[in-house]
Amino acid sequence: MATLYRCSTPTNWLCPCGRVARALARDGIPFDQVLVPQRRSRRPEVEALTGQRRVPVLVIEGEAICDSRRIIEHLEYRRTVD
Repeated sequence: MATLYRCSTPTNWLCPCGRVARALARDGIPFDQVLVPQRRSRRPEVEALTGQRRVPVLVIEGEAICDSRRIIEHLEYRRTVD
């Protein structure tokens, strides 16, 4: 099971977090969502995982991946390997 730390934007079309959520759904990867506060200063759980406070962050198979582009690349790689 994967965990996606994302902003609280109510749709999957307005931000990089939504792009990652769409890719996870497309690939059929089950995931939990953790909505984090809009203010970066109030994201200690994200900072503990990655050393920074930006989202999206995907935790999959014990690995925390930040930056939507890197996450999408990782998911595409997983599709080619599986």
